[in-house]
Amino acid sequence: MKLQVERLLLQVNGLHLSLLQACPTDQQDQPALILLHGFTGSALSWGSLLEEFASAGLRVIAFDLHGHGLSEAPAAPERYSMEHCQADLLAALRQLGIAPSEAILLGYSLGGRIALYCAFSGFFRALILESASPGLADPQERAARQRQDEELAASIEREGIAAFVARWEQQPLFASHQRLPEERRAALRAQRLANRPQGLVGSLRGVGTGVQPPLHARLPELSLPVLLICGALDEKFCTIGKEMARLLPRATLAIVPDAGHTVHLEQPARFAELVLSFCSDLVPLRGQRSDATTAQ
Repeated sequence: MKLQVERLLLQVNGLHLSLLQACPTDQQDQPALILLHGFTGSALSWGSLLEEFASAGLRVIAFDLHGHGLSEAPAAPERYSMEHCQADLLAALRQLGIAPSEAILLGYSLGGRIALYCAFSGFFRALILESASPGLADPQERAARQRQDEELAASIEREGIAAFVARWEQQPLFASHQRLPEERRAALRAQRLANRPQGLVGSLRGVGTGVQPPLHARLPELSLPVLLICGALDEKFCTIGKEMARLLPRATLAIVPDAGHTVHLEQPARFAELVLSFCSDLVPLRGQRSDATTAQ
């Protein structure tokens, strides 16, 4: 199947947002799958999964979130807030000709928190969350996390990206990455090193877990079909996923063996299978390839 893959730069609400779009060239009116990456990532973080999903007949749109990739990195942290992220993403999708209830939204980690917030807008048809949370319900925990994120932001300003990435990769959250091939870990490191200090600092201060509005109380109101994906080696987010599945009216929880926080990187074939199976229950897809390729 022939695919069209293109890089687009849109201006929305005075901000430039970059995205990668992949879709079949011989199919009209493809259902849309929107991808939101994690902190320090970009649209490129999904690797060959973009083509994997597009080959199934989806119009795949992977954004560079605010301050990441080739998207603009505003100086004001307020410009990275959940409210602004939602307004900008919805404006971009409207520019691309996507109407309400047409698109399925998928977000990983930071992108998952943003995706969950955006899901309450009523714009999306369904939601997929990978290793995501609804924020922190306890005010003291939020305040402590905000202080931690501020310390991290200040260290980036002081020491630069390279020193930050070296520390970031040593977190227990990413311990399972040590099992990945060296070339894949090197590609991930290169993506992280390509970030700009102002973009990461703005993201931490403007849309970090400590400053986002907690969404726990609103989960029972979300009537969309939701697929929750987490890695069995990531005990913290498995616990969060189980609690979210209990509160969401139409949620399915998938715990993937031999994967940690970054399921799409550590078990890409299983991740693609889960996503495409969920999408196929909602929209018509082409015959799915069985040999899911490896994301970078």
